[in-house]
Amino acid sequence: MQVLTSYGRSGDGVTDPEHRGERSPVVRARVFAAAVLGPVVTGYVVVAALFGLVTAMASVAQFSIGGVLRAAGPGWLAAYQVPVTIAGRPLGVLPLLATIGAVALVVRAAANATARLGYREPGAAVPLVAAMAGAHALGGLGIALFDDSGGVRVEPLPAFTVPAAVAGVAAAAGAASRSGLVATLRNYLDPQAVRGLRAGALGLAGLLAAGALVHTVALVLASGTIRELFASNAPGFGSGAGMLLLSLGYLPNAVIGGLAFATGPGFSIGSFSIGAFSFTGGPVPGLPVLAGVPEHFAPWWPVLMFLPAAVGAMLGWTLRRADDNPLARLRIVAIAGALVGFGCVVLGTLAGGRLGGGAFDPVTIPVGLLSVAAFGWIAVPGALVAWFAGPRARPGPEPAETAESAESTESTESTESTEDVETTENTENTEDSAGSEEFGVAAEIEAELEDLDAELEELEAEVRAEATEADADHTADPASTADPGADVEDEPDEDPADEPEAEEPPPTDGKPDEPS
Repeated sequence: MQVLTSYGRSGDGVTDPEHRGERSPVVRARVFAAAVLGPVVTGYVVVAALFGLVTAMASVAQFSIGGVLRAAGPGWLAAYQVPVTIAGRPLGVLPLLATIGAVALVVRAAANATARLGYREPGAAVPLVAAMAGAHALGGLGIALFDDSGGVRVEPLPAFTVPAAVAGVAAAAGAASRSGLVATLRNYLDPQAVRGLRAGALGLAGLLAAGALVHTVALVLASGTIRELFASNAPGFGSGAGMLLLSLGYLPNAVIGGLAFATGPGFSIGSFSIGAFSFTGGPVPGLPVLAGVPEHFAPWWPVLMFLPAAVGAMLGWTLRRADDNPLARLRIVAIAGALVGFGCVVLGTLAGGRLGGGAFDPVTIPVGLLSVAAFGWIAVPGALVAWFAGPRARPGPEPAETAESAESTESTESTESTEDVETTENTENTEDSAGSEEFGVAAEIEAELEDLDAELEELEAEVRAEATEADADHTADPASTADPGADVEDEPDEDPADEPEAEEPPPTDGKPDEPS
C-alpha cells in the first residue's frame, strides 16, 4: 500500500517546494541552527566590519584586530538597545538604524526557517522563536561577563533580557506570517478591530513621514552648518566617514524628534528644549544630523501642526466607506488613534536616553504628551472626515434591544396573522352573502324575462288568430272587397274556364285515383 503524503501549496494551488518542509532530520537540524545562530553571528560580524573600517580610515586611531573584535561586542549589544557605559559615562541614546537592521535579520531568519521546516500551525514555531530568543540572551550575557574591552561596560541583566525580548518579538513577527498565526488572530478579532489596527499602522507611518519631512527641510536649510560641523569635528576622509556613519545611525532618532516637534510637545537635549509653542536655548551636540535644530523661536512653527492634522484627515478619508454605520467608522478611527498613541510611546522611549551625564544629558521626548497629541491629531480630524464623508445610515440596535424588538415583532406578526385570518373569514362570508344576493336578483330577472316571453307568445298567437279570421271572412264574401259604387249585376261574370283548376293532392299510395 502506497503511503500518501500531503505537501503545502502556494496561493495559486500549485505545489510550492519552498513550503513543503525539509524531510531529512540532518537538514532540518541545520536549518534550525542557522536560524538560531545566524542573526547573532551575522550581526556581530557586520558591527566588527564597520568598526574596523572606521578605525582603519581614521588618521588618529590605531587599528588592531583584537581591539576591533572586543569593541564589536558592546556595539552588538548597543544595536539591540542595551545601554552601555563608556569611561564611566552612561550612553542610553543608541542608534535606531542599527536596531532596525538587527530586527530585520531576525525577522528574515525566522520567516525562512518557518517556511523550510514546514511549520503550518501557530504553535509549531514556538520552539524556534524560543531558541532564537535564548541564543540572543546567552550571547548578550556572554559579552557582558567576559568582555574585557577597556573602558566599556555592560550590565549583565540588561544584556541578558533586552536582546532576548527584541529577538523574541522579531522572531515571532517573522514566523507569524508563515505559520498561520496572523490568520488565526484575524479569526478571533473583530473585523472593525482589524481594520482599525491596519489604519493605525498607516497613521503611524504617515506621522513618521511628516517628521521626516520636517527634519529633511531643516537639514536642507542648514546645509552650510553641516559643512562647518564636518570640517571642525571630523577633519579628514576617515573621520568624516565615521561621522557620516554615526549621523546615519542616529537619523531615525532625529526623525522621531521631528515628529514630536510637528505634533507639538517637541523634545529636549540637556538644557535645550524646543516645541511648537516653546523654545529654550542651550548647547546641542555637534553632529551633522542635528544641524537643522533652530537657534531661535519662530512664530510660524505652529503651522507645522497642519501636517499631522492632514495625516489624520487622510486616514479618515480612507475609512469613509469602511462601514455604513457612522458610529462603526468612529470606532475604527478610535482604534487607529490608540495604536498610533501606543506606537509613539515606544518610539519616543527608544529615541531618548542618557547621553554621557554632561551638558547634553538626558535626551528626552515627553512620551505622555506625544502619545496624547498623536492620538488627537489622528482621532479628531479622522473622525470628522469619516463621519461626514461617508454614508449616513442609522446605527443598528443593541443586542438586547434587538431581542426585545424581535419578540415584539413576533407578537405583532402573530396578532397581524390572527387579524388577517379573521379578516379573510369575514371577507369570505361577505362575499358569500353578496354572491347569494346577486344570485337571487339574477333569478328574479330571469323569471321576469320568462313572463315577458310568455306574454309575447300570447300576443303573437292572438295576432295570428285575428289574421286567420280576417282571411276567412274575405274568402267567404268577396263582394265586400269590391267598389261600393259599382253595380254588381253590371259586372261580367268570371269565366269558370279562366280560373285555374285546383290541384288535387297526390295520392297517398303513389297511384292515381280510379274513377268511380
